Amino acid sequence: MLIERQRSCLLVIDVQERLLPAMAEGGNVVANAAVLIKAANRLGVPVLLSEQYPKGLGPTVAALSALVPEGPAVAKTEFSCAAAPGYLDRLRATGRDQLVLAGIEAHVCVLQTALQFRSLGYAVFVVADAVSSRKPESVGLALARMREAGAVPVTTEMVLFEWLGRAGTAEFKELSALIR
Repeated sequence: MLIERQRSCLLVIDVQERLLPAMAEGGNVVANAAVLIKAANRLGVPVLLSEQYPKGLGPTVAALSALVPEGPAVAKTEFSCAAAPGYLDRLRATGRDQLVLAGIEAHVCVLQTALQFRSLGYAVFVVADAVSSRKPESVGLALARMREAGAVPVTTEMVLFEWLGRAGTAEFKELSALIR
């Protein structure tokens, strides 16, 4: 199944100031999530941010929150975004049924979000180069578990080019520059 921009919503999960420094390859998560957010903004794909216990873990890193025009992040204490009060309502209001997930930690909040949204019937795509955990082996196991549940591991470039659909457009020229 192709990731279609008209059906997609980008979920950026818990990329927060106090949590990010402990992540393996945290800089790659921020860089790739930024590419996804910029592409989503250009192509009309809604973006939802979540923050796990922001009082203790701080807000979403500024490099990402500054790119999101849709409003504030959903603060949560639940690990799954789908279980957080108000989150499902915000998602349903978009009318989208394909979810593209990026964020941290892959084996906790990203995993539980993917599993719960799959059980609710959403198509879930997990951006493997835009998720992380403290330990790299946790990422691999989380991706394997998500795949077994029907979530599809993808890369930032896969998402970008599937959203674009074709070359030779102004959108292609602008957004392909993000990955050079």
